[in-house]
Amino acid sequence: MAVRRRRRRDGRHDTDAHFRLRPATAADVDALAAIERTVFSDPWPRSDFRESLASGVLVLVAEAGNEVAGYLVARSAADEGEILNLAVTPTHQRRGVGRALAERALEQLSARGAQAVYLEVRESNVAARRLYEGLGFEPVARRPNYYRHPVEAALILRAANLAGRRGA
Repeated sequence: MAVRRRRRRDGRHDTDAHFRLRPATAADVDALAAIERTVFSDPWPRSDFRESLASGVLVLVAEAGNEVAGYLVARSAADEGEILNLAVTPTHQRRGVGRALAERALEQLSARGAQAVYLEVRESNVAARRLYEGLGFEPVARRPNYYRHPVEAALILRAANLAGRRGA
């Protein structure tokens, strides 16, 4: 599904570039691992992406032209979901890619029965925190020394009442 430019309430464009969201495939693993190494100081190994795809967790890709612009990995169990990983290439950041991936994941996790979704985010990652707060996530806890390279606390965020958000 292609994602096109939309306007925010303030009149600015919400999405600055055309991209398509789709399920990831095994052919995407190298691109996902490359983005991971570029974006994170303590990246997942390639094997984590292969295992995620093999285990049937939700792995979405944002594709701009023939390039993977970003991805999201999430899982669900019973009535809860968890966003495990979300990354966007530096050239595609601040163009609505991360938001579109997260929105789609929330929709799909809700369809799988999740009533609440959790995630961890670096305390210092203001841009990510703003993105998630804009999607209805709220802080519920703090994990000291959760991240390595550099060592930093994680904030645990939660979005609840997903069924009530459908179509909103």
